[in-house]
Amino acid sequence: MAYASWARPSKTQGNGNDTVAWSAPEHTGRSPRQTQAVFAASGVTSKNLTIIQAGKAEYVSIDPTAAVAKGGGSVTITGRSNSSKLTFALTGDNGIGLVLPTKYLAASIETNNDTAITGDPGAAQEYDFAITFTGIGENTTIGALVSQLTVTANNSTSATCDITQAAGDAYLTIEPTTINLTAAGTAVNVTVESNTSWTIS
Repeated sequence: MAYASWARPSKTQGNGNDTVAWSAPEHTGRSPRQTQAVFAASGVTSKNLTIIQAGKAEYVSIDPTAAVAKGGGSVTITGRSNSSKLTFALTGDNGIGLVLPTKYLAASIETNNDTAITGDPGAAQEYDFAITFTGIGENTTIGALVSQLTVTANNSTSATCDITQAAGDAYLTIEPTTINLTAAGTAVNVTVESNTSWTIS
């Protein structure tokens, strides 16, 4: 049986005494991988070489920032990991008022939050993941709103994404727009609706 394609010898044949250097590309999965190579020569017993490559330490990374339009809508946040399970949580002040989705995509597999990923793709190699927030409302304030998403791997390492929603438009309305005061000057109320500072001149 041939050795795995990731194992790379500096040569595959030789004559007499020699040295063969073995290398491999980066292994991004958590679990070590192993293969076996056979050295053979005419008239002698073959010799087996076992090649083991260590796994990459379990990790998780995520987009450090994400933007939501002032009108709201949806936003998708992506990242990479090799963990067997990811847990998402809204941390800090949730100024945007996001609702945490119950599902996300890991290696294109729909997965429940804080649940083992089917097939454990991270054992063999790192994978992409994505979580999408929908139904985000309009920002009716004149300041940007911020929420924070934290994703945690099975080994408790974590990463965060700061999600910012653009500031809304300033507005000012009054009702009614015409008032009639009596000769006695009795007060009449005018209702002001605004999301910013205003003055009367």
